[in-house]
Amino acid sequence: MASRGGMYAKMAAVYGITYTYSYIQTTTLPSPHALTPSEGEVFKSFSPDLQKRNLELRDQRTKDYEIFLSQLKEYSKSDKPIWVAAAEAQAKAREELQVKEAQEKSLQQKMREEMRAAQVQGR
Repeated sequence: MASRGGMYAKMAAVYGITYTYSYIQTTTLPSPHALTPSEGEVFKSFSPDLQKRNLELRDQRTKDYEIFLSQLKEYSKSDKPIWVAAAEAQAKAREELQVKEAQEKSLQQKMREEMRAAQVQGR
């Protein structure tokens, strides 16, 4: 029977390398928080034009985000999955838009007919 000494030596070497690597990895790398800049640091790194544009659009982004959150809360009230509720809401909004466009189109058609009738009577 062969000696098991070689096998144990390999196991010790692998364990030593793995342990050393994990020790180096946990002790020398900085935390992700140290690598991530704060919002203010990122803002200061922008050019003045971008800073101005960012400040101008901040209110709109905040409003859009609040609308998104309110819609998400509405979708979560349903028993259905959120993506199904969102798809249904989009379909409903699309139908409402089509109805509104049809009403506007019929109103424009009615106005055209009235204008033509007025022109015919004026001649």
